[in-house]
Amino acid sequence: MTDQPLTRILYVEDDADVRKLATFALKMVGKFTVEACSSGEEALEKAVEFAPQLLLLDVMMPGMDGPTTLARLRELPEIAPVPAMFMTAKVQPQEVQRYRDLGSLDVISKPFDPMTLSATVREIWGRQGDR
Repeated sequence: MTDQPLTRILYVEDDADVRKLATFALKMVGKFTVEACSSGEEALEKAVEFAPQLLLLDVMMPGMDGPTTLARLRELPEIAPVPAMFMTAKVQPQEVQRYRDLGSLDVISKPFDPMTLSATVREIWGRQGDR
């Protein structure tokens, strides 16, 4: 997957303000194509048709949280191989390791800098070949 440049991100975030800010940053600064979803359920509805190269998931969401959303997305054959990253304010080492154990490439801490979010995503994406 790292042979191709990253262009398509499925982003799941329940907080409308954070979702708007991150989506704006990813589109305008990073020049990504972003499908922003407000819940895990919405992500499940849109994922296959959108065909993302990356899943960017908030951890704490009402209803279906980020780890559960990732597990459910992994049940879709078209989405199962798509790399994922989590975004969360909970970035203690044991929590970060748990998210990596769930299959996340890495964790982006909140609050994030909108001007560097895209660069951070690209940097993590680029590390895939190192695994």
